[in-house]
Amino acid sequence: MEERRTIGGRRSNPLFAQRHMWAGLTALLISAAAAWGQSPPQKRDKLTPDLTEILSHMNKAAENLRTISANLEYTKVTVLVDDKLVQSGQLFYRKSKGTDILIDFKKPEAKTIAFRKNRGEIYNPKINQIDEYNLEGRRGLVEQFLLLGFGTETERIKKDYDLRFLKEEDLQGDITVVLDLTPLSETTRAQLTHIQLWVSEESWLPVQQKFFQPGGDYLLARYTNVKVNRPLSNAAFIIRAPKDVKRVSVN
Repeated sequence: MEERRTIGGRRSNPLFAQRHMWAGLTALLISAAAAWGQSPPQKRDKLTPDLTEILSHMNKAAENLRTISANLEYTKVTVLVDDKLVQSGQLFYRKSKGTDILIDFKKPEAKTIAFRKNRGEIYNPKINQIDEYNLEGRRGLVEQFLLLGFGTETERIKKDYDLRFLKEEDLQGDITVVLDLTPLSETTRAQLTHIQLWVSEESWLPVQQKFFQPGGDYLLARYTNVKVNRPLSNAAFIIRAPKDVKRVSVN
């Protein structure tokens, strides 16, 4: 039987809960895009596309995207103490009537994070506990980061960010265009000063993301062995936890 309680046996302070949520979902909120472009790079015979053309290609790729499964690696760098944390695992994404996302970290410690409708869950098997988050009214903010660069129409991106084309770059054999996105919302800029996307000119989907936080800290996201638009069952988006798992309502 699952045990359900609130933090400390009482209703949590809203400000504390909000900070706790951001801490727990940092990898998600400043991640979550995907990397494709498994084909070998093509020899270029034309000039680098301009920003309008790039966004047009990205929009078409987003419209055609239905599912994703991929290996992922997040590298979180804390500049002040010169610390680097590398997390690796798998990502599953499905876009149908809604959006389902599950990230299953394997190293350095097991942890599973899932989003379905207006509910977020973080499962920590080490303490056999699932933290639950009510995302009512905040789902859009979560998806803005999780789905940034894939599954998101470019009109939405232009509404939320100031976009600039920086350069063209060969990223491990994949020719990419590098875009810089500055959030227009002051609330978002308090969490992220800007974001860089490496978008494959083969697939027009991101192959790498870099999220910059105030103070210089950043998170680098890379995805490999990506499979696009293959069937994914409901089971791929369910956290596998024992029946006696504790459930903690965070907000």
